[in-house]
Amino acid sequence: MNRTLYFPPESSEESLDFAFGGDSMQFLCDIAAQAEEEDTATSSRTYVQRNREHALEILKRDYFDENPTHGEATFRDRFRMSKRLFLKIVGDVEARFEYFQEGEDARNKKGFTPLQKCISAIKQLGTGNPPDEFDDYLSMARRTSSECLEYFCNAIIQIYGKEFLRRPTSHDITLLYNAHEVKHGIPGMVGSIDCTHFVWRNCPTSLRGQYMRGDHQYPTIMLEAVASNDLWFWHAFCGSPCSNNDINVLQQSSLFTNEEHGTAPNCPFVVNGRLYKRGYYLTDGIYPTWSTFVKSFPYPTIPKEKTFKKVQESARKDAERAFGVLKGKWGILRRPNRHLKLPKIRNEVYTCMILHNMILKDDGNAISPVYIRDPPVEPVIDDNVLSELHDVATHISLRFDLVEHIARNTPDLDEDEE
Repeated sequence: MNRTLYFPPESSEESLDFAFGGDSMQFLCDIAAQAEEEDTATSSRTYVQRNREHALEILKRDYFDENPTHGEATFRDRFRMSKRLFLKIVGDVEARFEYFQEGEDARNKKGFTPLQKCISAIKQLGTGNPPDEFDDYLSMARRTSSECLEYFCNAIIQIYGKEFLRRPTSHDITLLYNAHEVKHGIPGMVGSIDCTHFVWRNCPTSLRGQYMRGDHQYPTIMLEAVASNDLWFWHAFCGSPCSNNDINVLQQSSLFTNEEHGTAPNCPFVVNGRLYKRGYYLTDGIYPTWSTFVKSFPYPTIPKEKTFKKVQESARKDAERAFGVLKGKWGILRRPNRHLKLPKIRNEVYTCMILHNMILKDDGNAISPVYIRDPPVEPVIDDNVLSELHDVATHISLRFDLVEHIARNTPDLDEDEE
């Protein structure tokens, strides 16, 4: 039921006060409130009165007062990060994005605070539960919770993506070389590359054929990533249909874009007395025999090859460990995703990876926590780069030198094989 109050144009506030015998504005507000109640009563929609201020008081009492109900350990377990890092994120998104700034709604009622919006988004990422799962605690409707998650993911990617999902710089690569040689005994290793799958529950019927594969029961989305020994993600490419394999995803990703444009850092290394131009990634057997990939021997015969196979496969588990920690920490990645559009799923995956790296740095577990940029370089397309990347002879030579290096530095293991 819609009502419209009409008064002649020449009417003024004084004349209205005289006509209604009192405060005209209060009279009009009462009429509007009564009309809203009648419209709500006759409407098919059910209006739920939520007390945002009371929910905020409970939230502060539980976690953010001077003496909160739950301590730092409980906060970290429920929000996946320290309270210090969480409050920093809240302050950054509030300062740069209007959506997270406190304001008033259309009824001049105080809206949700940045703290409530960020907690709603973190809860959804951490548990993977529906948006209205925490309505009883946060007093937030389903639609508002979905908006909080979408805006939060966009904000995290824009603010922190360049630093915490960056390609390794020359400073990073130097530290990675040293850390991996100390840990695995392999010089020149940048990280391990692998792919994983995420179930897409609400995949549209028109796309279902592209995202199905024989070894998976449901439609899935593939993620290609590079991880180092500290479980830091240095590369991410998400969104490929599951009908692809690791090689197809590699051909679509931007893993070697900087090398092709001539903007990659110059970080050579020496192994077994031979100089190599760039670092490499450890892979499984499906990847091609390129100069930047080091694979294990499928059927080792001599003791040196058996020793190298053990070391390589042990070091290659870094990527699988990183995937396991990522999915274990952010439940939205291990549960069937409910979105209908791929860009939203991709943003959620990237957001979880960025937060994962931020937590590593905040806890002091990152190999290269400081982001030191390389001097800018003009892109130059060199046709010889692709031939260098795809050079099979360099791949064979590099693996031979690594076999000799590992065998020389692990004599006890070599004798056991013999």
